[in-house]
Amino acid sequence: MNDEDRDLVLFDGPRRIAKGSDAAVVAAFRKALAASPQAALRVFDLATGRPVDLDLRETEPAPAPKRGRPRLGVAAREVTLLPRHWDWLAAQPGGASATLRRLVDQARKTGADDDARRRRTDAAYGFMVEMAGDAPDFEEASRALFAADRDRLAALIAPWPTDIQGQILDLFDGAASTE
Repeated sequence: MNDEDRDLVLFDGPRRIAKGSDAAVVAAFRKALAASPQAALRVFDLATGRPVDLDLRETEPAPAPKRGRPRLGVAAREVTLLPRHWDWLAAQPGGASATLRRLVDQARKTGADDDARRRRTDAAYGFMVEMAGDAPDFEEASRALFAADRDRLAALIAPWPTDIQGQILDLFDGAASTE
């Protein structure tokens, strides 16, 4: 995913002031900084909940396309298996690579819900640490987050600033990446 595909959120202290693509958040960041040079601006990637450093330089023209064959998106890496695993893979239709791709795709499908929930929880926690790590009941709120107890989480963070509460719950619910 390139930088232009990210969903970002911009906070000025505890107040959420912008949300969107890199370009939209950069524009809002510049505007907020011009209005208040001492603003406490922080940007977060909604997919990870982690802080992001923006490139505030003016955009440069895109480089000309390179000549030659296009990249196919295939990455060769080393896999270490026991001999019995290699023997089993060799006996499968399509060979070892095709079989491994099928197994990975199957595992991704069957664990997709758990993976998505784990990513949402990790993103909410990453954001919580950065924006509310010293807030009252942070430890208990973290426990509720990892226990997937939304009601308890919401109750524990209720005294926190409204935009921070909302962002944590959006990340927890998965709403942050679908708006």
